[in-house]
Amino acid sequence: MSAVLEPRLTIEQFEAGEIEAERFDHEAHVFMAWQFLREFEPAIAISRYDAALRRLTAKLGVPEKYHATITWLFLLLINERAQDDESWALFRSRNDDLVRDSRSTLQRYYSDELLFSDRARQRFVLPDKLAG
Repeated sequence: MSAVLEPRLTIEQFEAGEIEAERFDHEAHVFMAWQFLREFEPAIAISRYDAALRRLTAKLGVPEKYHATITWLFLLLINERAQDDESWALFRSRNDDLVRDSRSTLQRYYSDELLFSDRARQRFVLPDKLAG
């Protein structure tokens, strides 16, 4: 069972930086973003999640792992796909590409050249590919 589901990670833990690195895999990132978007309006959710992730990576001593474009893209896709009153389990089952195949998802929107540029790492940049 995923670390996300047992025990559950909370917004409060995330914003306080009280998450152990080994518990915060990619699925946990997506789960946390989904929670923020359920709790807050999209602009506020993106701002708060982004700030908390920057703090967390700094606290864990890996600030270079933060990537603005990947963070924002996933928040925007989660927001677009989420349905009202949908459980995490249902959202996850409908959006496996966001959880298990994130590289393929990124490649639908971005060339490697743009995605792995310093500019894309530091701030959100619009996709240079059309999603297919």
